[in-house]
Amino acid sequence: MSGNLAVEASGIRKGFASYERPADRLKKSMLGVAARFSPGALAKRAALRRVDALSSVFWALHDVSFSVAVGETVGIIGRNGSGKSTLLQIVCGTLAPTAGDIAVRGKVAALLELGSGFDVEYTGRENVYLNAQLYGLTRQQIDERYDDIVAFADIGEFVDQPVKTYSSGMFVRLAFAVIAHVDADILVIDEALAVGDAFFNQKCFRFLDEFKKRGTILFVSHDTSTIKKLCSKVIWIDRGHVMAQGDPEEVCAAYLEARYTGSAPSIASGRVPVKPRSVASCDERRGLINASSLRNDIQVMAFNRQSQSFGAGGAHIVDVALVDEAKRRLEWVVGGEPVTLQVSVHVGESLFSPIVGFFLKNDRGQDLFGENTFGTFADRPVHCEANSVLCAEFSFVMPVLPKGHFSINVAVAEGTQYNHVQLHWVHDALPLQSHASRVHHALLGIPMLHVDVSAVP
Repeated sequence: MSGNLAVEASGIRKGFASYERPADRLKKSMLGVAARFSPGALAKRAALRRVDALSSVFWALHDVSFSVAVGETVGIIGRNGSGKSTLLQIVCGTLAPTAGDIAVRGKVAALLELGSGFDVEYTGRENVYLNAQLYGLTRQQIDERYDDIVAFADIGEFVDQPVKTYSSGMFVRLAFAVIAHVDADILVIDEALAVGDAFFNQKCFRFLDEFKKRGTILFVSHDTSTIKKLCSKVIWIDRGHVMAQGDPEEVCAAYLEARYTGSAPSIASGRVPVKPRSVASCDERRGLINASSLRNDIQVMAFNRQSQSFGAGGAHIVDVALVDEAKRRLEWVVGGEPVTLQVSVHVGESLFSPIVGFFLKNDRGQDLFGENTFGTFADRPVHCEANSVLCAEFSFVMPVLPKGHFSINVAVAEGTQYNHVQLHWVHDALPLQSHASRVHHALLGIPMLHVDVSAVP
């Protein structure tokens, strides 16, 4: 194994025996013992054939090979049942491969099945000591870190309650808090963060963002946007086979294409071909729809300076508007047509990595869509001097909104996607009212690039 590799897998195969009837499992065990004592080679082979006939083998992994460099963050994607969790258990050493070789360098801490490693009859406090000792910490080391673990988990007095009374979110809080304090070299996380609340997830991703600077991460998730933000490489597994591995953007795009079209794109040597960007298009029915009563007319109110807001200060949002291509402020827009959201921020203190973002929400408070500037400017943050103005623009095609009231929340923060301080967040900064729409039974409508129907004789 190369000195710069944390994990190296070569030709990993994993099979599980399956039985038609529960009694066949016991029968196979008994016949297996009898076969070992059968007199003569022919009799022994015949007995072993009878044993093998009682079960079939399900192959969860087929010739899986990959490597993870020290300090690398690798995402693993694939549909349910594709073999991701089996592969992680082999990396962690809780399963042995049927064939192939796996080498792991460093101390591994894992968050796999929900509550794994916990005794549900014990309290949270007792499970902290039990779990941390399984990772090699001494009693004294746990005593020194206990307050930090409990503060990270933030479950209050429940830490002294039996774990069987915990919700799934509290399970994750305590389990993640433990693995964050055991001095691991490799973190293995299997979709467990999906059950946490938004604020705890952000705390976890801040920790992972810091851990990336000193350790190795294997991260399984169905959320490809998180995979692309967190990982430097992605492995796509389908039905136990590695379909592709490499650049997160390319592999995730290929995975989603296969997921929704039902066929995998052609892949050569594990690399995914990059598709050319599509040219700008518009809904080909727009003219017809806009000439009818189905046109999605959306009234845009003025920026509400009195809206409820919060933040640490240092920057203040002073204007929000929807504008056209000539930067003229719009008081009326039509769903399906291009617009630009313009956010102006007065910067009171110097900012080294500002992030400006927005969410469009409906009258029930549901976030329909949004974006921020971090992904575009992560590698070239815009430095702002004190007493300057920061202007952010987001150009997009306005979705088709149902009739009703909507609003746009805007915010400015300082930091990174997972580790930032909210400087100013404004609720309902830009109210909207949709007066007419062809959308009646959905949260919003997406302009169609092409719609076709044909009858075949």
